[in-house]
Amino acid sequence: MYAHGQTVIQLVEQLAPKKLAMEGDEARIGLQVGTLQKEVRRVMVALDVLEPVVDEAIAKNVDLIIAHHAVIFRPIQHVRTDLPQGRLLEKCLKHDIAVYVAHTNLDVAQGGLNDWLAEELGLQQTEVLIPLQQEKLKKIVVFIPTDHVEPVMDAMANAGAGWIGNYSHCTFQIPGTGTFMPREGTNPFIGQQGTLERVAEVRLETIVPESIQSRVIRAMLEAHPYEEVAYDVYPLEQEGTFYGLGRKGTLSEPMTLAAFAQKVKDVFGLKGLRYVGDPEKGVKTVGIIGGDGNRFIPQAATCGIDVLVTGDVYYHTAHEAMAAGLALVDPGHHVEQVMKRRLAAYLSEALAEKQWKTEVIVSEVNTDPFSFL
Repeated sequence: MYAHGQTVIQLVEQLAPKKLAMEGDEARIGLQVGTLQKEVRRVMVALDVLEPVVDEAIAKNVDLIIAHHAVIFRPIQHVRTDLPQGRLLEKCLKHDIAVYVAHTNLDVAQGGLNDWLAEELGLQQTEVLIPLQQEKLKKIVVFIPTDHVEPVMDAMANAGAGWIGNYSHCTFQIPGTGTFMPREGTNPFIGQQGTLERVAEVRLETIVPESIQSRVIRAMLEAHPYEEVAYDVYPLEQEGTFYGLGRKGTLSEPMTLAAFAQKVKDVFGLKGLRYVGDPEKGVKTVGIIGGDGNRFIPQAATCGIDVLVTGDVYYHTAHEAMAAGLALVDPGHHVEQVMKRRLAAYLSEALAEKQWKTEVIVSEVNTDPFSFL
């Protein structure tokens, strides 16, 4: 069977939840064109949705384009098919091609675009460069008959509960006695109607990020044998995971700024790039922000990094970075194309795991507008 459009997007949003989108970007993410209420046989992952990309999607019988950059970036006043944007939208609608956008939510997500860029550069011991928000934590407490503890615990852990660092299945369990009396109209797993039952149970406690609370509870209820499940959810004061823009990490070996700039050029297959700073400056700690990171350069200069890799650097912003002692490497905005290959691989694996036949392909159109002499 082929996956439903909503199923495909649920997988995308498990990686990059909409709530991670930066302020002002919320309206640009999600479904922008078409419908997800359909079977999806082929998905194409693209960086930009330009007319040649839509033509490629038509030629390849694509049902859904998942892009990083919005096809509708600013409010539109009209859809004129004699103008480029209107013509593009007309083609999508005529050929029933939906367009879904994952932008800053994919930038911020753990295991998302900025992590992919850091991995491509071989950065080690990475962490968030510019913290933006922090995940809230909840504690779920559920009461389980002793012979069903393992399957319920496994279901909750597989849904994301009880993860602390690289440790999974983190729970605390206390044995006790549960009491209940099934009334008329019930169909109890244990006991009989009208009789007070006493059952050996385990109180299982585990920690859950708020963003996946509903998913964990659903998994718990499906695995639990009782008709009516007793469970509690408590808010916690502990600090959860920090989410933010960019990543900070270290190189396996220090090198000069000039050598590092060459490394960036080679890794991303660039025909040219710009850098700011003394070419002989030593580089060990690196920050990277995909796309346009200009507004974050002053903050990055206080993060203890030797160099920041980001695109679209402005002339006067480069002066400010020089004055602050921060080196810059500008590989351009288009290095974000790494998301095509990495997101396609993630989706292909996730769909195959659920035994969906939906195919995921990568757009082959080069949308970089710049050339070098």
